[in-house]
Amino acid sequence: MFSAFSFVANNVISSFVPPGYNALRTTLLQREKAHIEFMLEPIKKTWKENGVSIVSEGWTDAQRRPLINFMATSEGGPIFLKAIDRSKEYKDKFYMASLIRSAIVEVGDKNVVQVITDNAPVCKAAGMLIEVDYPQIFWTPCVVHTLNLALKNICAVKNTERNEIAYVECHWITETSKKADFVRNFIMNHSMRLAIFNEFVPLKMLAVVDTRFASVIITLKRFKLIKRGLQTMVISDQWTAYKEDDVEKAATVKEIILNDVWWDKVDYIIAFTAPIYDMLRVTDTDKPTLHLVYDMWDTMIEKVKATILRHEGKEANDQSTFYDVVYSILIDRWTKSCTPLHCMAHSLNPRYYSDEWLAEASNRVPPHMDT
Repeated sequence: MFSAFSFVANNVISSFVPPGYNALRTTLLQREKAHIEFMLEPIKKTWKENGVSIVSEGWTDAQRRPLINFMATSEGGPIFLKAIDRSKEYKDKFYMASLIRSAIVEVGDKNVVQVITDNAPVCKAAGMLIEVDYPQIFWTPCVVHTLNLALKNICAVKNTERNEIAYVECHWITETSKKADFVRNFIMNHSMRLAIFNEFVPLKMLAVVDTRFASVIITLKRFKLIKRGLQTMVISDQWTAYKEDDVEKAATVKEIILNDVWWDKVDYIIAFTAPIYDMLRVTDTDKPTLHLVYDMWDTMIEKVKATILRHEGKEANDQSTFYDVVYSILIDRWTKSCTPLHCMAHSLNPRYYSDEWLAEASNRVPPHMDT
């Protein structure tokens, strides 16, 4: 498709007369819109029988305008409904609820099973208003956003009176990730240092924004991939000869990169958060996963526990203060985000009645026997 547009843009086709400005914004636009509506009709016809979820998400466009997207997603696939510019609106629960209502009316309230938003208090409050207006519709917080918040609580815990124990157990994670950020910024913020880096490391140094899901884990995973290149770089003649500025910082970067204890911490963070990150990746797709979420949370927590206890050299029944903190964060997030839909979808999935699934763990029972 790109090569076709490139050819047309760079070659004169004598027999082709491009459409004018008025045709592009009127008749041709209307014709294309009608064509798209025709293509989407088979998906919309499945809504009445199979149900549909309304998904809402806020974002900012290139002009820095705050927008709110609405999509209708079902077994047939996702369909974009509209984007609302809320530049001149105050985003409170009543405003959000009014936007969600309009999306529900557009799709048909009898077709809607749930409304999915992020976990922000204003979205939760709006979801409660929708459930009052439409008792058959559930408000469901986004599982991916919930998992991302759990990772942030673990990897960037704040030192407050409420979080004192969590801070004591988890602040080393924050310190480890901050050192990675320090190394990354030192290298990327100067063309000469970046040129030396590119000479030794084939992969790019990622600058992951905080709003990206699992930003800390993505950064550390990339550091692990480029570990050998970084270490070769800081012991090279080029790095030693580079004395233009920030000599003290350069020495600190070298010390971090050659510090085996720091790399062990990086490996441990990646290892015990891997089940959380994997679940985030599985649920961050267009495929339906509602019927899997209930079991995935249980399995994910068990894997986290096994990794932490194995690292600490403990048995399954031994006590771990660090695991207790991580467990409390995960359970708190799950408690805030679970709905009856998760339980119902789990109980209706034949997989969780099979002998194969039940045999995978000694504590598993069929859903109808799970209190």
